[in-house]
Amino acid sequence: MLIGRKLGMTRVFEETGEVVSISVIKASPVFVLDKRTEEKDGYNAYVLGFGKKKERRVKKPVLGLTKKAGVDPVEIIREFKTGDLSEFDVGNEIPVSIFKKGDLVDVTGWSKGRGFQGVVKRWGFKGGPASHGSRFHRQPGSAGAGTYPGRVVKGKKFPGRMGNERVTIKNIEVVKIDKEKGLVGLKGAVPGSRGNIILIRRKGNN
Repeated sequence: MLIGRKLGMTRVFEETGEVVSISVIKASPVFVLDKRTEEKDGYNAYVLGFGKKKERRVKKPVLGLTKKAGVDPVEIIREFKTGDLSEFDVGNEIPVSIFKKGDLVDVTGWSKGRGFQGVVKRWGFKGGPASHGSRFHRQPGSAGAGTYPGRVVKGKKFPGRMGNERVTIKNIEVVKIDKEKGLVGLKGAVPGSRGNIILIRRKGNN
C-alpha cells in the first residue's frame, strides 16, 4: 500500500523491444502514522501519511498524530485496511520497493471532472438526425411512462455532472520501480489528471 501523486505518462522500452506506456507516480515519502486494531477499533488498518507540509499549515489534530509517530508533518492521510499489522511499525517509512516489477496492484483515484454534460457525451446516446428540419438532435428523448407508473423511474439516464468520481482500476501491472527517486511506473493510464492523489494497494487488498 502506498499513497502517491500522479506526475504524468511516458513510455519505456522492454528488453524485447516492446514499447509500454506507463503512468508515473511519485510515492515517497510515505510514513506509518498509526494503526487501527481489531480490539480497539473493530478492524485492522494502517494510517499512512504522504508528502511534506509546513508545520504552520497543518491542523493541530494532524500535527499531534505526526508528532506522536515521530515524523514530519504530512500533506495527505489515508487508511489502508489489512489483515496483517506486523509488517510495519508506527514511524516506519514505507519504500516503493514493497512492490516489484511484474506485481499486480489495484489503483484508486478521482477521475477528471467534465462538468455538466448532456446524455450524448455522458451516456453515449446516439441522438437524433443532424439534418435541417429535425428538431431532435442531442436531447434525451422520452423519459416517463404515459400511464403506469405515470412518472420517471428512478435511475433514468439524464444530463448531469460527469466525472470527478472515485474510481478503482484493478490488476494494473507494475512496470518500473525507481527506489532513489521514489517513483512507481504503472502500465497504462490511471484515474485523474496530473497532480492527483493516487492510492496503490496490493491486488485484492481493499
